[in-house]
Amino acid sequence: MAPLPGSGLAKGLAVTLRTMTKKSVTAQYPDTQPDLPPRSRGVIALFEENCTVCMLCARECPDWCIYIDSHKETVPPAAPGGRERQRNVLDRFAIDFALCMYCGICIEVCPFDALFWSPEFEYAETDIRDLTHERDKLREWMWTVPAPPALDPGAEEPKELAAARKTADKLAAAQASENAPAAPPAPAGPSGTGTHAEEQARAAESPTRPAGESKQQTDQPRPTRHPRQEGRE
Repeated sequence: MAPLPGSGLAKGLAVTLRTMTKKSVTAQYPDTQPDLPPRSRGVIALFEENCTVCMLCARECPDWCIYIDSHKETVPPAAPGGRERQRNVLDRFAIDFALCMYCGICIEVCPFDALFWSPEFEYAETDIRDLTHERDKLREWMWTVPAPPALDPGAEEPKELAAARKTADKLAAAQASENAPAAPPAPAGPSGTGTHAEEQARAAESPTRPAGESKQQTDQPRPTRHPRQEGRE
C-alpha cells in the first residue's frame, strides 16, 4: 500500500515536537565545566622535589620538546671524616606544548615520579611561542593532579608486602617460643620407672649382648689359654 501524501512530513514534525518539549542536556562551556575521565591527558605537571636532573625524559622524548638546564653543587659530608659529594640542581624545566604529542613517554620513563598527567586543558594562547611553559607553571598544574585510584580489593598482594609480612610472622613466632614457659616433666609410670619413651632411651644406651649368652656368661671374663697348651693339643 502506498504511503499517504505528507506522512513523512508529519512524522518529522512529531519528532521535532517531542524534542522541543524535553529539557536540553547541552553543557554551556565555560559556564559549566565538563566531567573529565580520571585518566584524561591534559598537560604534564612537574613535581620539582623529585627531579634529579637525570635527563632521561628529555632524551626519550620523540619530539624533543623538553628543555632542562642544571648546575652542580658540592654537598658537605654527612658525617665527620666523610668526603664531599656533588649533586645536580635544577635551573630550568620547560615543555613546549606546541610540539608535544601527549604520548606520555616522559612520564613513564621518569624513575623518580617527577612527572604526572594533569586533567587541566585550559592553556590556550594567542601566540604559539607562549605555549612553552616553564617549571613554575608546570608546578602549579601539579596541584590539579588527581589522587591515585584505590587498590582493587581482589588484586594480588604485592610481593614486597608478602615478604615483609612473612618475615614479621617468623619473628613473632620466634619471640613467642622464647617467652613461652618450660614444659613440666612427664609423670612417672605406675611402676616408678618412667614413661615408655624413657625406657626405650635407657635400652638404647645399654650395650647389647650376643644372642645365646646369659648375663652371667657375658659379665665373667673368659679364661685365656697358654701357647704351650695349644701346641700340645
